Amino acid sequence: MSSLSSYDIGKKSFEGQRYVKDIDAAKKGMALLLAPLVEFNIKAKKNKEKQYKPRFIITLGNHEQRIERAIENDPKLEGLIKYEDLPYENWETIPFLQPITINGVVYCHYFPSGILGRPLTSATSMVNKLHMSCVAGHQQGRQVAYGRKANGDIITCIICGSCYEHDEGYLNQQTNKHWRGLIVLHEVQDGSFDEMFVSLGYLKEKYG
Repeated sequence: MSSLSSYDIGKKSFEGQRYVKDIDAAKKGMALLLAPLVEFNIKAKKNKEKQYKPRFIITLGNHEQRIERAIENDPKLEGLIKYEDLPYENWETIPFLQPITINGVVYCHYFPSGILGRPLTSATSMVNKLHMSCVAGHQQGRQVAYGRKANGDIITCIICGSCYEHDEGYLNQQTNKHWRGLIVLHEVQDGSFDEMFVSLGYLKEKYG
């Protein structure tokens, strides 16, 4: 939602930004993401095999929330731009900063701390302050930290918020060298799991 970025107004980089382009990019991205699943289910239906229908959940982030902030700052936009413009109609959409717990693991775009609600910026601080297994995005790179509950159960907290190929204009040459990829959680039960990090480089090499 770069067209609604309050940080870039007046900058050269803000020229040519359009809300409709942001929404179109989201729709194209979602279509690319789900294309293999759609193709699989078409073949499965044709062959009278079981289709794959997973539970789709998306936690809204601060960039989607720019829609809400734009309306708050300029009320005449109400009804003209809205969350429903985004291609999330087939997903369980969790509001920004509202956590969701699945099999004992808590997911949120980021976890706020203190009165001002600033993001916890390290996996270690998540372990120490939240006392549950948690997964957050928002921040580039990857961090993992471990702890234990009083009963011996393992706590695993992860921050992993960069699954793209481009470099960010607001970062420098060094800070743009962060890890990019996704995480698969295996054997998730009561907050315990085995995490598997899969880099974009590996995915490109294996699948093209």
